[in-house]
Amino acid sequence: MDVPGSQTASEPGHRDEDSARLHALGYAQELKRTMSAFSNFAVSFTIISILSGCLTLYGFGMKTGGPAVMIWGWPLVGLFVVLVGLGMAEVCSSYPTAGGLYYWAAKLATRNGPAWSWFTGWFNLIGQIAVTAGIDFGAALFLNAFLDLQWGFSATPGHTILLLAIILVVHGVLNTFGVRVVAVLNSVSVWWHLLGVLVIVGVLVIVPAHHQDASFVFGSFVNQTGWGSMAYVFALGLLLAQYTLTGYDASAHMTEETKNASKAGPRGIITSILVSLVAGWVLLIGLTFAIQDYDGAVNSATGVPPAQIFIDATGAVTGKFLLLICIGAQLFCGMASVTANSRMIYAFARDGAIPGSSFWHRINKRTQTPTNAVWLAAGGALILALPYLWSQTAYAAVTSIATVGLYVAYVIPVFLRVRRGDSFEKGPWNLGRWGKPIGVVATAWVVVIFVLFMLPQSSPITVDTFNYTPIAFLVVLGGAALWWALSARKWFTGPKVQGSAAELAAVEQELKGLG
Repeated sequence: MDVPGSQTASEPGHRDEDSARLHALGYAQELKRTMSAFSNFAVSFTIISILSGCLTLYGFGMKTGGPAVMIWGWPLVGLFVVLVGLGMAEVCSSYPTAGGLYYWAAKLATRNGPAWSWFTGWFNLIGQIAVTAGIDFGAALFLNAFLDLQWGFSATPGHTILLLAIILVVHGVLNTFGVRVVAVLNSVSVWWHLLGVLVIVGVLVIVPAHHQDASFVFGSFVNQTGWGSMAYVFALGLLLAQYTLTGYDASAHMTEETKNASKAGPRGIITSILVSLVAGWVLLIGLTFAIQDYDGAVNSATGVPPAQIFIDATGAVTGKFLLLICIGAQLFCGMASVTANSRMIYAFARDGAIPGSSFWHRINKRTQTPTNAVWLAAGGALILALPYLWSQTAYAAVTSIATVGLYVAYVIPVFLRVRRGDSFEKGPWNLGRWGKPIGVVATAWVVVIFVLFMLPQSSPITVDTFNYTPIAFLVVLGGAALWWALSARKWFTGPKVQGSAAELAAVEQELKGLG
């Protein structure tokens, strides 16, 4: 309850406070600050999208450890994800800017700040583009499965990539209409996801005449990877949970558009993780109990095991209805991912760290959104997914790239905050004395998954089963390292300030006049 004289996030006092903090960090209020705390949470929750990550990698999970790894790997990974999120949230409260992770790295490093910032930004950039590719690729897979079942539009790699291109164009167009449209759709998405999970699990509980027993759901280990080590396969199977629980840095990237950002941003990060953990576990358990024919689902002609499980358990009509719920959620998720990705690109380009920065940083004067960055996000995602035309394992590799890239970028500022110790300048939302121990455990976990998801996922290793995650990182980050060594280290000084207080005010006044 508000006390007399207090100001809510919608009142001028908070708007002034947000702008003043942004000015102190060196930036003008170029983006419209119209998002509520709920809208900020909604973006991250939508990008995490349990109906996208859990279901698109469910087939991978069925082969890589099976029910036991999917069900128990979820809370295990979730525990460490919460710790990473807590560390990020604390730093977000201190530095609520669209640059997010790479800005934090620059400010927290006690030495070589520009280098920390540069590589954090590039890890974040490749991770963001890969997660957009993974989300919309999953949506294309599910949509192709539906079109195949309904109208015989066969589930081939060529058709899937065509659908992916169409989806990315639609998401690019949606994001040109401005943050208000996207914010409304993200709010709708929260309820779509939550109600969708309830509907799917409810139908799978009530309709099927047969369910698997608890020993199968919680204890059955399935290994179709070709590797002999159960421990190795269990570790590989954690990718399903780790990939799904990504994207919550979106709350940080949207802070320049969020009211009361130093509190709403951190809360958006943590709340999106916790809600996704509960709802995702319910979804995985409900889906696994409903499996009728395990091998039939793994080898489904649709290419989408959950679609086969829906149909086997509930019949064709109901199964396709459940599939449409998933597709809707995935499309919402991809839209939000393009939004968050474009804000990161915009901020990184604002500081001159991307080739053609002046073009990618350009703001659409009418909508006050970074339209050019939107299309770079969409185009980059399409390019990253193209190897699927030649390799059926490309999707798992894209998800590995997204997971590794994002989590390295997530944890670098957390690690630097630990090194800062008591000299870290806490924001309104902070962990107190728990900040350092949480940061240490979070950093150790990311080191483990960095190695893990670079490893081969299938045996024998062939052209078709090769995990190309290390190659993608070598190309992109090798290029970034080379650029740094030969040129950028001489001129990239980290996040730039846009000018004096008067100059920042002039930029904002010009945008108001054009709006």
